[in-house]
Amino acid sequence: MKIPGFLLLLALAAPTPEIHHFRYERPIQTAGAGGQTCTAIDPAVFPHAAAGLADLRVYRGSSEIPYALHLASPPTPAKQQIAPLNLGSNAGKTVFDAAMPDGSYSDVELGITAHDFIATVTVSGSQEQAAPPKARTSLGVYTIFDLTRQKLGRSTVLHMPQSDFRFLHFRIDGPIAPADFSGLVLGAQPAAEPKYQIVSQTAHAVEKAHESVFEFELPAHTLVDRVAFVPSAQPASFSRDVSITVRPSSQPRREEDVSAYPATSAGNLLRLHRLESGHRIDEERLSVDGPAVTFDVPAHWTVTVENGDDPPLHFEAVRLEMIERDLCFDAAAASAYTLYYGDPALNAPQYDYARLFVAQRAAANATLGPEQSNSGYEPRPDDRPFTDRHPALLWIVLGLVVLVLGGVAMRSARTLKN
Repeated sequence: MKIPGFLLLLALAAPTPEIHHFRYERPIQTAGAGGQTCTAIDPAVFPHAAAGLADLRVYRGSSEIPYALHLASPPTPAKQQIAPLNLGSNAGKTVFDAAMPDGSYSDVELGITAHDFIATVTVSGSQEQAAPPKARTSLGVYTIFDLTRQKLGRSTVLHMPQSDFRFLHFRIDGPIAPADFSGLVLGAQPAAEPKYQIVSQTAHAVEKAHESVFEFELPAHTLVDRVAFVPSAQPASFSRDVSITVRPSSQPRREEDVSAYPATSAGNLLRLHRLESGHRIDEERLSVDGPAVTFDVPAHWTVTVENGDDPPLHFEAVRLEMIERDLCFDAAAASAYTLYYGDPALNAPQYDYARLFVAQRAAANATLGPEQSNSGYEPRPDDRPFTDRHPALLWIVLGLVVLVLGGVAMRSARTLKN
């Protein structure tokens, strides 16, 4: 089979990994058993690795071992809009049914168009829509609210237990008319909390006019998926807007990084534990998604909490966190493995193992040992064109050419005069 010319050129241009060209190494400490083995890539790897961890390689002795990188996080279900069935009123309460999709589900968000309300929602489940109330399984009573006028936020999400009923039955007790309800949203949140690793944290805030500002300096290539807040016990209730700004600490080297800053995101912190108009409300949102951005230079993160006219909140910690990335490979029993990185010339590997990878619940856990400099490290030869390696010389030559041409032009002008 004839290989296309451009693919052949790419293959020739792509450098191959060689152990002596990696700056850093870390032993992978396994339990010694064979089979699928996974180790968490901690935040310390990112600053010394290539962007996107493209240069990570696993070796057993001098043999490269294929691996797969995956997020230690359950997949987020796609959102599904579900229309209500039999929407109406019964004894002054809004009632309706919902036909649920196959499989299990938990959190359900109600589409409520009303404002400034507190209501309770009673939910039950059954496998048949026409099942009598006594044959239905109770799934709990939940409080929904809109207290934005009091600056205490809004919540219409029902945090139900994991369920697989074919039909759900709802009864809303409160100032919610059938016309205020537009349907359900299912799958807005993953069924389980992802695993997070702390990238950086601080409790020091700079108090400015109506703001608490937290600042972080992160190494190059470091990922942050969310900013988590750990407030003190008091006050029991608050709602504060948060803004996040990320910019490189110095001029980026990559052109795409120049157009990416400043990167921003925003969210709201909410903690509400109180009895309001006879309804018990317990709601917390204490994290904000960070901008999905990294730079090839260190980055400066500014996290600002808007206090308005309220006293500043005291935070025991404000944490930049990343979802855990696991590196998995098939280990042979009683074998030693080493993770190498620090060769930015490499492209991300293309392994069949990664394409066909399926995470196993019974995978063995491994840990990364301390980072060490590769004692046999040798830099790759500089194969750039001569002009790229010596740009100053090019400008000197151009300057000499300009001077020579200028001298020729002046001599020609004098000759014409004579």
